[in-house]
Amino acid sequence: MRRIMRGAAALAIATAAVTAIATGSAHASDKPAYGCPGGAVCIYPQGADIHNSTPTNIFYSYGAHNLSNQFGYHYVFNNQYGSAKATAELCNGYNGADCVTTIGLNEFGNFYLTPINSIVLNRP
Repeated sequence: MRRIMRGAAALAIATAAVTAIATGSAHASDKPAYGCPGGAVCIYPQGADIHNSTPTNIFYSYGAHNLSNQFGYHYVFNNQYGSAKATAELCNGYNGADCVTTIGLNEFGNFYLTPINSIVLNRP
């Protein structure tokens, strides 16, 4: 009888462990969305629809990233990890100067990037 009880307890623990791994405590942005990897901020091709295109620029590291040859309207998607402080900013100047637009966590928009020269990923 003890052997059966120990086996049942071991099975219950194993089932709970597998369930915890399968469901996890992962944040929604840990997963790719719209072709943008979890933890990244992505820029899509000019004039493309975010729902059926692949990002042309993918940024993972915090801080300023200078842009080049980004003209017209592009979707920009903030798929970073963390809290609401994990924002992305579009800036008129290089190296994160003169930021004019903030994109919140898990948000995207279609932005006119012709005057934009850098994007900043802010740490949560």
